[in-house]
Amino acid sequence: MTKRWQIQPTINQDLKDKFPEINDIVLQLLSTRDLTEQDTIDDFLNPNYDTQILDPYLFKDMKKAVDRLMRATKNNEKVMIYGDYDADGVCSTAILFETLKSLGLNVDTYIPFRETEGYGLNTKITSQIIDQGFNLVITVDCGIANMAEIKLFQEQGVDVIVLDHHQEPPELPPAYAIIDPAMNSSGYPFTKLAGAGVVFKFIQAIIINQENEDLPIKLPAGFDKWLLDLVAIATVGDIVPLLSENRVIVKYGLTVLEKSKRIGLLKLIATTNHNHGNIDTQYLGWRLVPRINAAGRIEHASVAFDLLTTRDIGEVEKLVTVLEQNNRYRQQITEEMMKEAQNQIGEVGDNDYLLIVTGDNWQVGVVGLVAGRLADKYHRPTLAVVKESTPKVFDGVNKYTGSGRSVPEFDITHALSECGEYLTRYGGHPQACGFTVLGDENFTKFASKLKKLAKEKLKYVDLRPQLNIEAEIDLNDINWELWDELEKFEPYGEANPKPLFVAYGVVVMQIQLVGKDNKHLRIMVSPDGNVKVHKFIGFGFGQWCAKLKINDKIDIVFEIGVNEWNGNRELQLKIKDLRVSN
Repeated sequence: MTKRWQIQPTINQDLKDKFPEINDIVLQLLSTRDLTEQDTIDDFLNPNYDTQILDPYLFKDMKKAVDRLMRATKNNEKVMIYGDYDADGVCSTAILFETLKSLGLNVDTYIPFRETEGYGLNTKITSQIIDQGFNLVITVDCGIANMAEIKLFQEQGVDVIVLDHHQEPPELPPAYAIIDPAMNSSGYPFTKLAGAGVVFKFIQAIIINQENEDLPIKLPAGFDKWLLDLVAIATVGDIVPLLSENRVIVKYGLTVLEKSKRIGLLKLIATTNHNHGNIDTQYLGWRLVPRINAAGRIEHASVAFDLLTTRDIGEVEKLVTVLEQNNRYRQQITEEMMKEAQNQIGEVGDNDYLLIVTGDNWQVGVVGLVAGRLADKYHRPTLAVVKESTPKVFDGVNKYTGSGRSVPEFDITHALSECGEYLTRYGGHPQACGFTVLGDENFTKFASKLKKLAKEKLKYVDLRPQLNIEAEIDLNDINWELWDELEKFEPYGEANPKPLFVAYGVVVMQIQLVGKDNKHLRIMVSPDGNVKVHKFIGFGFGQWCAKLKINDKIDIVFEIGVNEWNGNRELQLKIKDLRVSN
């Protein structure tokens, strides 16, 4: 599908005059991130844990939550941590479990099985937790939407602390305390923490408070910082904006990760980092997070939880092997489901504002990946749904369990809220959601209404995939000095993407197919056809070799990176899109 090139407006002279010491290209990148004041620029370019991590007690309910935990500590109450099965939920459960165990609490954990229990609390497990005599339940990365279950806990005298980051429902559950930055009334100035980030703030608050408590065991100085490896993984994995406090968490978390004390995590890194490359956000997002997620997608997330918390060297090898097997199987079935989904979709037309694909035998844990791939490919909100029919029935009717991924112009979770009459449960973020529908008739009506909502919202939106280009650049301005400035923008991620640049009308000097299957393109271009040339690599752009000839003028969208091999190091310009110049 043809991509739409969207280039950011060039900065004005007033901004250049305000910061004459900053390179114009760097200033352009700062401006596109709304960083146009000295203090915000300094904070962004120089993340500082001591000065930029916010006070956890800014959360309105934080003192209430910590006081309740202190009471549980002193009274030796039974505490249950109820988590989620994705990377954010598993990491959240792990860091809180370690913290409460270190405080000497009588603590246990429960992570639901995605296939049979679904996301969040459920009535069956709620009743079991009550029957087992737990006095306090702490939900992590879930809970904000579990009205019925938390009400049941309350009626049975079990207090619940909700540590969540999802959107608040129309009516809040009757929890003892709710810590959720996405709530309008949370009191916390930064609204985009991951679930593990919220748990991390709770732990920070415990550490601050313990100085005023007569506790038999106290957490040592610096305890919280050693948790940042998992908080960083969760923050990258949940695709929250890497700005403000999240940026600091990930920046320092990457440093902690290289020194991590977690033997399971170190073994997983040793197994997956074959080329001994940088441990950066791309590595987390493409290597570590998928493997942690694979546990809950294919079997049970307890495998990942055990790997992150075990101190048994003998267990590590076995757990890593299971995760690797799960990940390979996840890749295999994702490809199979994608082929089936593509066949269902066929040709996507201009009037297709929302895509829905369903499968009778699909893996529930993988439908979100299918929805994500399709949404990326077609730039349409997409639902991928498992239909559970006879003999897998729910109260005599078919059950539809799905995941959705969306585009920036369409808040899919808000749209689900407008279809609530057809849904058994739902939740999520503006760009990602999960839901359950019971009955064929309900699903048909739900799909029809959601498509109508998408059409109303997207009818006049250009739905071609968009490349957000930050600046036009003269190729001769690309040098190691610029690279040193670009490095200060790391860690890259959501809301702080690796910058895309564009060069217009450059002249093709050499063309070459490369790679084992000749799928990749290497071209040498010159800004004006003179002897100074610049090398570009286009992974997956091999088809362009037959379309181009020497002296053609082309426009190129690209990233600037570094290629290192055999002790050599060179700037690498990676093609993201190209076209013949008009």
